[in-house]
Amino acid sequence: MPKTAAASAPAPSSPPAPTADSNRWKALVFIALAQLMVVLDATIVNIALPSAQTDLGISDGNRQWVITAYALAFGGLLLFGGRIADKWGRKNAFVVGLVGFALASALGGAATDEAMMLGARALQGAFGALLAPAALSLLAVMFTDATERAKAFGIYGAIAGGGGAVGLILGGFLTEYLNWRWTFYVNIPFAVVAAAGAWMVIREPAGGRNRAPLDIPGVILSTLGLVALVYGFTRAESAGWSSEPTVLMFIASAALLAAFVFTESRVKSPLLPLRVLLERNRGGVYLSLGLAVIAMFGLFLFLTYYLQVVKGFSPVKTGFAFLPMIAGMITGSTQIGARLMTRVAPRLLMGPGFLVAAAGMLMLTRLEVGSSYPALILPAQLLLGLGMGTAFMPAMSLATHGVAAADAGVASAMVNTSQQVGGAIGTALLNTIAASATTAYLTDHAAEASAGGAAAKLVQAQAMVEGYSSAIWWAVGILLASAAVALTLVNTGRPGTGGPVASGSGAGAGSEAGAEAVAKVPVIAS
Repeated sequence: MPKTAAASAPAPSSPPAPTADSNRWKALVFIALAQLMVVLDATIVNIALPSAQTDLGISDGNRQWVITAYALAFGGLLLFGGRIADKWGRKNAFVVGLVGFALASALGGAATDEAMMLGARALQGAFGALLAPAALSLLAVMFTDATERAKAFGIYGAIAGGGGAVGLILGGFLTEYLNWRWTFYVNIPFAVVAAAGAWMVIREPAGGRNRAPLDIPGVILSTLGLVALVYGFTRAESAGWSSEPTVLMFIASAALLAAFVFTESRVKSPLLPLRVLLERNRGGVYLSLGLAVIAMFGLFLFLTYYLQVVKGFSPVKTGFAFLPMIAGMITGSTQIGARLMTRVAPRLLMGPGFLVAAAGMLMLTRLEVGSSYPALILPAQLLLGLGMGTAFMPAMSLATHGVAAADAGVASAMVNTSQQVGGAIGTALLNTIAASATTAYLTDHAAEASAGGAAAKLVQAQAMVEGYSSAIWWAVGILLASAAVALTLVNTGRPGTGGPVASGSGAGAGSEAGAEAVAKVPVIAS
């Protein structure tokens, strides 16, 4: 029987394995340092805000803009920053982002009035939107061995998860013992060391840049749509969900983002190729992380107020009170997630991790005015940290699952976008729920609240705790939903097992066409 052409043709040779960068572990130090700086900044300014408001004469109505200006610039420009990193090169974007962030921080620390402060915060957000996706995508292209990749992302995940709580400690120290301006100046040495180190040791793999022309309509639509979305949630927190500005922002955001998706499906070189979103593993990561961050951001807010206002902790003591959560996150990320990721499928870490975090959150629904920190809050934080650390590590690694190297920056930006939007939703949604429950409690106990003296203060404290408990119940449900998403959508096997994988070019998971497409482009190993 004659041999067919297919049978007689030589088997296609596998592409050579990429050579590991000898400086990759040194590079990780500087990438992790930069990530720590960005995450710290998200919370460190909260501690300093009351002092800065007094010094600069910022009104109560405008003080939220110190936080909102950063959030709008960061959240709105993330996709643009990720694509710029793909085009310029991730090392270049990383260093420029660090230098710009340091200069903006210096401007914020030297602020003499409200306008200067808000401008500095917006600049910080803009350069952060360039820096954050560049950092994550550098890890993705430099660590290709499955075991090493797990360790690297374990460290990165621990920093991403625990850095916010570290910011509370550092912010408390700087504000209480130095001056609020040092919460800005402290970024400068971080940025200088990280930029100098990155410039010397990072060697980006060749052939990973995206040379396609920039999608200007996509940049405009995505930026305006994300800004409208983040601002809508910010307005909801202060003005209410049914207020006209809030509703208009949500309508505008929906229209702009729908136009963005339509544009991306039609243009030749999209800012965000829809294949990045539609592959089920990446989509599952973005959605589950966004949901988890909704729960976590709300918790940071409530615990901070509970410890300082209800329990009377100082800013420094409040920061230290978050240490068990940091310890749990580091342990879960580096000792559980990193050790098991090469042995079990990622969803078997993400799903159970979010469930453990939900168990810790469930303990906090029992908060009362006189609750014991060692008996309730400490073990709850340990469970939250262990669960989130275990889940975050594989999630960060899977963010670039099956993506061509030229799309690594924008895929990494989607992780930050999901977290940024999740943080805005969490702060607004859970704070609104807590405020409603507090108001209802005060209405039911109006006679006691109006009596004055110690009894009235106790009712006020009980009303606050009632609000926190009600919102934390919602956070429990959100974490359960996050676990369900991870267990349902994330279906890739552990690295090296050949489990279901979707190609970076948009083919369906497991299809032969998709497998051929993957073989033809440089792919970031998952």
